[in-house]
Amino acid sequence: MTDPVSSIRNLGPASDAAFARAGIHSADELRDMGADETYRRLLAAGSRPHFIGYYAMVMGLQGRPWNDCTGKEKAELRARFDALKAEIGQTGMSERKMETILDEIGILRQTGR
Repeated sequence: MTDPVSSIRNLGPASDAAFARAGIHSADELRDMGADETYRRLLAAGSRPHFIGYYAMVMGLQGRPWNDCTGKEKAELRARFDALKAEIGQTGMSERKMETILDEIGILRQTGR
């Protein structure tokens, strides 16, 4: 039996579902992948970027409490987080997915489709 993602410090039961949507089903997979690749996959799967969530995961992988991150280390993690967001896009959503959502809520009406 493998340990769930939520067995990693700072990650709760809701994390299991979010990580599963990104194809990550165990704590071992997350550890093997590392923080940045894991977060890249979360964003690509549609998770909203959240800096505290990112650095809480990084701290958890180090066995540290989420609020142990301060000063220079936090600034360095912020730079990594911003680079991941830029690489995937601000929301992790494709342009097509965004158009579909806007159409569904009545903000954008596509014609001829």
